[in-house]
Amino acid sequence: MAMSSGNESGSPMSEINVTPLVDVMLVLLIIFMITAPLMSHRITVKLPTANPKTTDQPTPVPPIDLAIKDDGSMFLNDDQNAISDVELKSKFAVYAAMSPQPELQIRAAKDTEFKTVRKVLGDAKDSGMVHVGFMTTGKE
Repeated sequence: MAMSSGNESGSPMSEINVTPLVDVMLVLLIIFMITAPLMSHRITVKLPTANPKTTDQPTPVPPIDLAIKDDGSMFLNDDQNAISDVELKSKFAVYAAMSPQPELQIRAAKDTEFKTVRKVLGDAKDSGMVHVGFMTTGKE
């Protein structure tokens, strides 16, 4: 920005020379006028349409409930008869082959030994069960 060094009275002139600013603005205007039409090309994109009447979600599978008492006896799906280890392994194999696979929910009594629960978890893993959860009663 150029400023004058003075006038007849000897004081400095405080007016700004705007000619360089106008020149720069005109150059920028010409650049934008040339490049703007080049940027307006269109790309057609085929968007998928939603159909709310069809549902692709599978029906939820009820979970498997395994209750383990403190003496080590196991009850599958609130059955009154205790299930043995061999029967439990065969049931795990059947449930693991299902698609979608149901969740195994283990309810163990407070005084149940951990080795019993660990054995059940190992059997479930060996048979291919993926979804395993633990349930509590909320009472202490």
